[in-house]
Amino acid sequence: MQHWLVKSEPFKYSWEKFNKDGRTFWDGVRNYQARNNLREMKEGDLVLFYHSNEGKEIVGVAKVVKEAYQDPTTDDTNWVVVDLAPVEALKTPVTLEQIKADPKLQDIGLVRQGRLSVMGVKREEFDYILALGSK
Repeated sequence: MQHWLVKSEPFKYSWEKFNKDGRTFWDGVRNYQARNNLREMKEGDLVLFYHSNEGKEIVGVAKVVKEAYQDPTTDDTNWVVVDLAPVEALKTPVTLEQIKADPKLQDIGLVRQGRLSVMGVKREEFDYILALGSK
């Protein structure tokens, strides 16, 4: 199993809306590296849900429920989506500020490649963030 992080601006698609929907396809990715990450996702992989721009915090965990397929919002075959379903909200959101200040997370993609919207996360980073979010 691999672990991932996806970003969404809350005013466009919030954790609350995601939970209300119960499932969504993750569209709108127009960066090749992020697209390649979507293609690598496998059913059952766990995903951190990050609110970007507003909040700047990891708010929950989702899982991949359908692997990459053609993005239905475009005819361009370069772009794909995956289906995600919410698993659980973090008891306490983990802020970007916390992540940047924590030596255990100094190499996380969220800090190193801040503009990337879909990225891999190491198992240790994922578990550590979950521990921070359970306090």
